[in-house]
Amino acid sequence: MKIGEQGLKLIKKFEGLRLEAYVCPAGIWTIGYGSTFIFGRRVEPNDIITEEEAEAALLDHLECEVYPVLTALVHSELNQNQFDALCSFIYNLGKGAFEQSTLLRKLNRKDYAGAAREFKRWVYAGGKKLEGLITRRAAEAALFN
Repeated sequence: MKIGEQGLKLIKKFEGLRLEAYVCPAGIWTIGYGSTFIFGRRVEPNDIITEEEAEAALLDHLECEVYPVLTALVHSELNQNQFDALCSFIYNLGKGAFEQSTLLRKLNRKDYAGAAREFKRWVYAGGKKLEGLITRRAAEAALFN
């Protein structure tokens, strides 16, 4: 399974598009649609990319990082909306957080309603509760449901 249009729109909406490198709320150099790696290396302070390169980096990250995580860790059936919501979640948080999450445990027990409720717990970056993450997790949970 690959991300659908709704999932891509969700990621793009919440990540935003920045063509010049910036430091994200978690203190990490980032570019494009929230990419921390570009051109096979970590983003550096003076990096600049095109919109096409940002899109390619997003799709590459999904292909190389997100899809393998879902394939390896999720053992229950997913519909397209659930898959898309989880792609956004993992794209934003990474494998480690997802791998250790109660969301994944509930999902693998086929407790889909319980898994959906877990999204709202992931609203902190750098130890701070962020309004943008509250909104993003609500959108991911809505798409998941």
